[in-house]
Amino acid sequence: MDLRHFQCFLVVAEELHFSRAAERLHMEQSPLSRAIKELEEDLGVQLLVRTTRSTRLTRAGHLFLEHVRRIFAAVEQARDSIQSGAMGFHDQLRIALSEISARQRLPALLALCRQEDPEVALRLFDVPLSQQIRGLHDDVYDVGFSLTNEVGNGVIAHPLWSEPLVVAIPARHPLLAYRQIPLEELARYPLALCDPQTYEGQTRAVDRLLRRLEQEPRLVDRVSSFDLMMTLVSAGLALGLGAASHIAVGREWGVVARPLAGRESVVTTYLLRTDAEPSQTLARFIERASAVEPAAFCKPANCTE
Repeated sequence: MDLRHFQCFLVVAEELHFSRAAERLHMEQSPLSRAIKELEEDLGVQLLVRTTRSTRLTRAGHLFLEHVRRIFAAVEQARDSIQSGAMGFHDQLRIALSEISARQRLPALLALCRQEDPEVALRLFDVPLSQQIRGLHDDVYDVGFSLTNEVGNGVIAHPLWSEPLVVAIPARHPLLAYRQIPLEELARYPLALCDPQTYEGQTRAVDRLLRRLEQEPRLVDRVSSFDLMMTLVSAGLALGLGAASHIAVGREWGVVARPLAGRESVVTTYLLRTDAEPSQTLARFIERASAVEPAAFCKPANCTE
């Protein structure tokens, strides 16, 4: 077995299509099929079931895929560590971000780390929450940021920063009569909410809030970006709902952001780490994260126009 065979298997497992996998690998299908067969012979198990219509992983293939991903993550870490050392860094901190959380405070935190710990290389990874949690367990990442504390066993979620959930409202909308929007009013109008695959933590917070309504909200779309949400709101097709910082970044002309009424209408950013004793570098990072102030933060009082 060699890494070339692992690479072939990884791409085929991701594509589940030999033609597309061969194209990604810049090789012909025949040598790709031969590489997979040789790998299966070395392992003594069948990894893939291939028919004229489809390609799928066997149970052994699913298990092996997890190992292969960890192998390549370890290779990547080794390469990054060597490169960081060659550049004069004595340590590194691998930071995973889910749904680009901590939007206001993260730049200030990273700048402070660079100033106070210049010998530590900071590496950022934008990954889904499930991949972040798996990476923390597998020592692919040292620390993560998420908008949920539902992270399972073995991972500690430190609550860091909270911000209000706000409603994005089209200009001249009846809800603008309210300075703070009553939750029950949301049930009267169509809503555009975040796609749970892209904004998993924020979706959980919003869905938990909407479950308090006596009737189902009128959902018109699950959007993959706040820019698209603001487009729908600006056109008068829906109301938007999300964390104040995300709404503020995507907000377009003609859209007004108003806070929801009630103290529970907030979303919290959590710092995630394993329950093992943190290194000195990580401990200093956690201490800074707990104390850093945002460069600009949208409070309920200044979310309106």
